[in-house]
Amino acid sequence: MNRKKNKIFVSGNFNILHPGHIRLLKFAKSLGKVLVVGVTSDKLAGKAAYIKQSHRINNIKNLDFVQKVILVRSLKSTILNEKPNIIVKGKEFRYQTNIEEELTKKINVELVFSSGNINYSSENLLKNELFENQIEFHLAKDFIKRKKINIPKMINNINKIKKLRVCVVGDVIIDEYINSNVLGASNEEPCLVLNPISSEKYIGGAGIVASHFSSLGAKTYLFSVTGKDQNSRFIEKELKKNKVGFHLYKDIIRPTTLKQRFKVRNSSLARVSYLSEESISIKVQNKIFNSIKKIIKKIDVLVFSDFNYGCLPQNLVDRLIKICKENKVLISADSQSSSQIGDISRFKNTELITPTEKEARISLKSNNDGLVVLSTKLQRLSGSKNIIFTLNAEGILVFNMKNKKEYSVDRLPALNNNPKDVSGAGDSLLVMSTAFLALKSNIWEAALAGTLFASLQTSTIGNRPIKLSEAKKLMKKLQK
Repeated sequence: MNRKKNKIFVSGNFNILHPGHIRLLKFAKSLGKVLVVGVTSDKLAGKAAYIKQSHRINNIKNLDFVQKVILVRSLKSTILNEKPNIIVKGKEFRYQTNIEEELTKKINVELVFSSGNINYSSENLLKNELFENQIEFHLAKDFIKRKKINIPKMINNINKIKKLRVCVVGDVIIDEYINSNVLGASNEEPCLVLNPISSEKYIGGAGIVASHFSSLGAKTYLFSVTGKDQNSRFIEKELKKNKVGFHLYKDIIRPTTLKQRFKVRNSSLARVSYLSEESISIKVQNKIFNSIKKIIKKIDVLVFSDFNYGCLPQNLVDRLIKICKENKVLISADSQSSSQIGDISRFKNTELITPTEKEARISLKSNNDGLVVLSTKLQRLSGSKNIIFTLNAEGILVFNMKNKKEYSVDRLPALNNNPKDVSGAGDSLLVMSTAFLALKSNIWEAALAGTLFASLQTSTIGNRPIKLSEAKKLMKKLQK
């Protein structure tokens, strides 16, 4: 039998498309020319259908290697109508009674069980996602009481975010999550051997900061630099989808920044980054500055989203801060230092900066100072009125300079007790805290709003724009 000219049939409930499904379907496609996927109807699946059949069908249709998707109301009738040459089932069905076996002689079809060691279950994954691992939010009642926070006022402010006009400047990034299977240890060298199964790309860096603002309803502009490549087109597509007004300046000598995370069961085993750390040219700096200068009287907020990949040279930062001060535009900044080295203190006299403890210590060259001392030193160096230190699982430390002599410090615990992916937490915190400060909230309200927003972001895998309705729903829980 010439398999490459055959019709291949696979059926199932497909409640969620997990890596096990992708591997099964790709294995099936490798056996023939036409892959037909049958999705069991809600009625036939019964209680095993956790998601409506229309959604399950659409998910399969989005796979470009599937040629045909059909609704299965009767598996036997469907197979007899389709007359496939090969039926593929998962390895776990090999020793079970299969209705397909009685059809193998009737229509001369071959039943093949896929090989592989990945054991995923849609039912288990859904139960894990929807029930066992529900987001457990700590509602910070002590902090709310201590700071006399008015929750109805905060909810009202969320509705006002749509009035803001925001400009985001910085490094735009693509985060790619590559779900993999560990094949084992290499015999040739001391390393693990991974088999990539599926991947998902998300817009990150300044791109997700701008997308968050836009998703909350703010009129948003993004200024950044990309390479002239396929990844740049992906960013443009995502920004259009997220309704962000963008100005991306193409640089042919640098790649669009791409960060790949190889993950096995939600744990990262390795990261690979494609990037340039060279500063953008004076010519491109002038283009960015002049473009922002044209709209400076139309914006309320300017956010520096700095990943230290060359988009924000000090000269450009200083010029933008100066023009913002002249036009009374609120400024906030984040400068991330993970694999790279940055300096959050270079963003002078802003309304807010949001460093991690490590980033603050890098900036101050201090390993021994306590957090309060660290805060006062960073405030003197940067001139920022407010500082929010992100402390990972321990929450945040909030520093507010009341006047030249007085300051106030308080701590807010992490609100999501069961985070799934913390990579976008800092961006989310920066967005909502900045928005609240722009709406004349005090720093304590802004910090609480930012932490709530970050808790939503960490409840899912990958960066995604958080919707206004999600933020409002969670904030209303604070009233209970």
